[in-house]
Amino acid sequence: MKLGARILKTGIAIVLALLLSELFRLPSPIFAGIAAIFAVQPTIYRSYLSIIEQVQGNIIGAIVAVLFVVTLGNNVAVIGLAAIIVITINLKLNISNTISLSLVTLIAIMESPGDEFIEFALIRFLTILLGILSAFIVNLVFLPPKYEKKLYFRIASLTEEATRWIRMNTRHASEHTFLKKDIEKIKDDLLKVNQLYLMYKEERSYFKKNTATKARKLVIYRQMISTTKKAIEILKRLHRFENDVIHLPDDFHLEIQHQLDFLIERHEQIMLKFIGKVKREKSIEEDKLCLNRQELFSLFIAKQKEIDYENEVTFFHIMQLISFIIEYDEHLNHLDVLVTSFKSYHTKENELNMEETIQE
Repeated sequence: MKLGARILKTGIAIVLALLLSELFRLPSPIFAGIAAIFAVQPTIYRSYLSIIEQVQGNIIGAIVAVLFVVTLGNNVAVIGLAAIIVITINLKLNISNTISLSLVTLIAIMESPGDEFIEFALIRFLTILLGILSAFIVNLVFLPPKYEKKLYFRIASLTEEATRWIRMNTRHASEHTFLKKDIEKIKDDLLKVNQLYLMYKEERSYFKKNTATKARKLVIYRQMISTTKKAIEILKRLHRFENDVIHLPDDFHLEIQHQLDFLIERHEQIMLKFIGKVKREKSIEEDKLCLNRQELFSLFIAKQKEIDYENEVTFFHIMQLISFIIEYDEHLNHLDVLVTSFKSYHTKENELNMEETIQE
């Protein structure tokens, strides 16, 4: 188990909330610590949005608690009714993420009202607000998340996994059941990659000069993900139509294998070029050994007359596979153009530092 940045930030936020509570001599500092737990977010931007929502939830909980205690008292049944009202209000205002903190505020204020109830309620409200602010400060200052490195490594790892299976499948070396399980894992990993992309997109640059670079990188990473999706689609078709592919004529099957091997190698080179491990001027003479998209499609049309299809379904299966190979090639071309352009216009200080980072 890795000690992630969010785990560290949560611990630091709790400590800061408790220390500030003691510094300001606030009673029941534990509520500040609890509030800090709810307010820690994976990105600074989300932390900014969260602090606004959490303050709203804190206010809702405090107001409902005061109104119910003043009018109905603090009977157990009354607290339960007040909790229902708080949840309903949060849902109506579309801030369901703050329900937990709103209920903490509600119970903290309603638990033991005395003669100076209003003052007591205000102190509890401020204590919880202090916890929220502590979490925001920690997220802003300590271990600010750097999602770009994580995003690249996840995309590279996912691409490697998919292309390795493609190579094995085209050589009939993959085991059908194991590949099926791994495809499900690849789908889950793809969801995580999309989440990381959104988090990276939400990161804000502190300097305006980095805004243009960030915008171009977002386009490149989006195209990286899209290209990897095409590779995954090819893998899924190879797995699903495995029996159809096996019965293709040997020369046509070898041509598909060669085509995919070339595209996979090119994909790997583009990924490495983006991080500076392959020169921009690398020769592409290998293109002469590979069919272009039009030639591949023409070969497929020509070969259909030689293939003894059992039914039209088999023909459409192979057509889907060829279609995705062509789309994969197109996406690779676009990705190559984007990466080459980026490397041409941006100096080394804008290059990605590929050192391992603390996992979120």
